[in-house]
Amino acid sequence: MKRFADLTEREILALAISNEEDDSRIYHGFAEGLGEQYPASAKVFSEMAAEEASHRGMLFNLYREKFGDALLLVRREDVTGFIKRKPLWLTRPLGLAAVRRYTADMEKEAELFYRKAAEHTRDASIRELLLHLADEEIKHEVRANELADTYLTKEAIAAEDETQRRAFLLQYIQPGLVGLMDGSVSTLAPLFAAAFATHKPFETFLVGLAASVGAGISMGFAEALSDDGALTGRGSPWIRGTVCGLMTTLGGLGHTLPYLIPDFWIATVIAVAVVVVELTVISWIRHRYMDTPWLQATFQIAVGGTLVFLAGILIGSA
Repeated sequence: MKRFADLTEREILALAISNEEDDSRIYHGFAEGLGEQYPASAKVFSEMAAEEASHRGMLFNLYREKFGDALLLVRREDVTGFIKRKPLWLTRPLGLAAVRRYTADMEKEAELFYRKAAEHTRDASIRELLLHLADEEIKHEVRANELADTYLTKEAIAAEDETQRRAFLLQYIQPGLVGLMDGSVSTLAPLFAAAFATHKPFETFLVGLAASVGAGISMGFAEALSDDGALTGRGSPWIRGTVCGLMTTLGGLGHTLPYLIPDFWIATVIAVAVVVVELTVISWIRHRYMDTPWLQATFQIAVGGTLVFLAGILIGSA
């Protein structure tokens, strides 16, 4: 690799051309990846790709004038100091917010590159063009807003907001809710069975801890392996699996931690109170995000939780 400070003016121009070509392709990749779910935003990124292509043309015309048609092969990865970019444009499905953050960072990095490159050139015409392109990178945000005003109508924004909401539900809320329900309900029976069988808080805590961690691992892998998200739009399986596993463990730990209290009956009363809070939270999430009527959500969770709770007490007291 070569240090940026050691690049010649010819190499700097070649690198700038390569950067603009790469950025144009990245924008095209984002436009293609967003096209199905966010068609209006995809048009914005297509226009931005054209902007980068025009910059590439300006740079190449100057390069040809100064150094001829033989374009040197100089890329970001050949020069120290450049941030290695994660190939987000290859991800499916693409998240609109993540793409916007990514492209904002791209533009900032490009501006800094052009200003630094201008400092290392003695040729006035090259330096003038580099500074002009640095200013253009700053204006890209304004240009993006102008394109957004053109393509992102109220109807388009509403449609894309609904798509984002649905993606958030599928990727985070749904697996998190499934995990919380499983962790909160499925661990009730073994925990309270152990509690009423032994009347020993710490031993009960160990049973609850084992049940919570075991359920979290099991649910996490089950969610991650259920589908890869390519066809369902549910996003990264490992993110979903992590969310599901953590929420499962958390759901079980909530009513397990009170058994660190030495007094059995105090610990049990607090654990029961925590269970009530957990079931209320689950009902609220179902009502808030899954459009389940409040009374229906509360009744379903309360009945299921109560049956498992009673089963644990009866088994432990036998």
